[in-house]
Amino acid sequence: MDRTGRTGPFSRRRLVAVCTATALAVPGLAALSPAARAADADLARNGGFESGLDGWTCTAGGTVTSPVRSGGSALQATPAGSDHAQCSQTVTVKPDAQYTLSGYVRGSYVYLGATGTGTTDVSTWTQSAADWQKLATTFRTGPSTTEVTIYTHGWYGTGTYYADDVSLVGPGADAGQPPAAPTGLTVGTVNSSSVALSWSAVAGATGYAVYRDGVKVRTVTGTSATVSGLTPSTAYSFQVAATNDAGESAKSSTVTATTSAGSGGGSSDLPPHALVGYLHAGFANGAGYTRMADVPDSWDVIDLAFGEPTSVTSGDIRFDRCPATECPTVESDADFKAAIKAKQAAGKKVLISIGGQNGQVQLTTTAARDTFVSSVSKIIDTYGLDGLDIDFEGHSLSLDASDADFKHPTTPVVVNLISALKTLKAEYGAKFVLSMAPETFFVQLGYQYYGTGKWGGQDPRAGAYLPVIHALRDDLTLLHVQDYNSGPIMGLDNQYHSMGGADFHIAMTDMLLTGFPVAGDANNVFPPLRPDQIAIGMPASTNAGNGYVAPAEVTKALDCLTKKTNCGSYATHGTWPGLRGLMTWSVNWDRFGSWEFSTNFDRYFG
Repeated sequence: MDRTGRTGPFSRRRLVAVCTATALAVPGLAALSPAARAADADLARNGGFESGLDGWTCTAGGTVTSPVRSGGSALQATPAGSDHAQCSQTVTVKPDAQYTLSGYVRGSYVYLGATGTGTTDVSTWTQSAADWQKLATTFRTGPSTTEVTIYTHGWYGTGTYYADDVSLVGPGADAGQPPAAPTGLTVGTVNSSSVALSWSAVAGATGYAVYRDGVKVRTVTGTSATVSGLTPSTAYSFQVAATNDAGESAKSSTVTATTSAGSGGGSSDLPPHALVGYLHAGFANGAGYTRMADVPDSWDVIDLAFGEPTSVTSGDIRFDRCPATECPTVESDADFKAAIKAKQAAGKKVLISIGGQNGQVQLTTTAARDTFVSSVSKIIDTYGLDGLDIDFEGHSLSLDASDADFKHPTTPVVVNLISALKTLKAEYGAKFVLSMAPETFFVQLGYQYYGTGKWGGQDPRAGAYLPVIHALRDDLTLLHVQDYNSGPIMGLDNQYHSMGGADFHIAMTDMLLTGFPVAGDANNVFPPLRPDQIAIGMPASTNAGNGYVAPAEVTKALDCLTKKTNCGSYATHGTWPGLRGLMTWSVNWDRFGSWEFSTNFDRYFG
């Protein structure tokens, strides 16, 4: 999905960083007294990388078994472009205390340092270490400092570096006491699949654990939570415990609730034919800003564009609403949330869409996967959303050279994404709306090419969405492939089809509803999806993206796929009157085009 890109002052940042690192590389370590040594401990978690990247957050890299300084693993990371491949972890420390940070490194321009010390942040580095070389520095925490972040990184364009046996030696933080048990636990809204709970705040608590029938099911930072995924007409008991760094409190008193019988209306409650559109909620472009309350009733699913990661591999997704300086007509958070509730009361679904053109997301580690789940849950809970749309583009998904079977993927970014989405679906239950908006390169191109291919040399991103779609086909509400901004794609007639007319949409959609052999292997067939899972992705106007087709061509595509009439040169393999509908980029561009796209949809489906 298109939006404005971002750039930054690379050359100035590099010069400042070199000067800073050089100035802080002070030889010699302050001696610790015998009394201090007696209370000291190594506070770094997994400093030898024996448990992979557990405890570390890395923008790039992973663990290797050679070279290692000790044990069986070490960190290997390679700076690329404007990323210097930093790995960091946040450590709990004691205020006004002395610490020694050390580690062993190999490679050119390797840095070791600490930030957030409350006094003077420190770092040390080596310009060249052909073999393992120890780096060490010391610092004293400030009078109110309870956490510091330690890190290692390389430098732009200087090649791979290695790190091992990183330690932070000093006094551990006082354990303190767990908070008191929460009071005032109350049941709020109850429906067939969820129960809303709230309770009073507890002094000293940093979070709360929610228990259902004695089993912990949610952790939250606020004083309310909705427990989803429940069975209709079933009684449940709930308790809450308060948590902080010292541990968990005793559980609160128990409350009970019985879910309603449910409507039996299906897992997503979408209408038989639905219109899906992306709303530019976080940015402005040539289409202008559209307030949530001003989105017409034509739109059945509204995808908020976009949630984006703090870094490519962090898994930490943030949703920032458009600032008033960029979108002068932007509504307040309160009005935005109220408008979402009004849409939902009218039967509409509002989702957070993750990714887009700028939001590259690579869940390279299980830690990033878990962060993805928790950060996406926070967005959903904050705005009371109905689900999640995955719009991973660019280099978010690609396949390892050894990963050749879409039914049994092994590539970490694929496996971790599947795991994260299954976790979110289980957390929120049957009503959770899960959709995906891949480009044709990642789906239909898989008919010809999959990953790097048997002999290598192909783009590893080819067909990379197929294992994700396949693993989640029973959980997937909607798949709306972007039939735009695409090169020519071979259809099941073994002819190339190009954007600009109904035939392209017919051929691309027929592939999803018929299934196809992956990379031409008749023994490895991607099974068809249900027609109620498919919406056709199209640009709303000529301004919205390459591949726009006029309303008459949209009607031709729908006629051919749902009635087998008005077809062109491509012969479909079936007729699917239950086709769910259309997706478009975007609501804003449709408004810019005088609502041409949505008006045509309403005219066709009534």
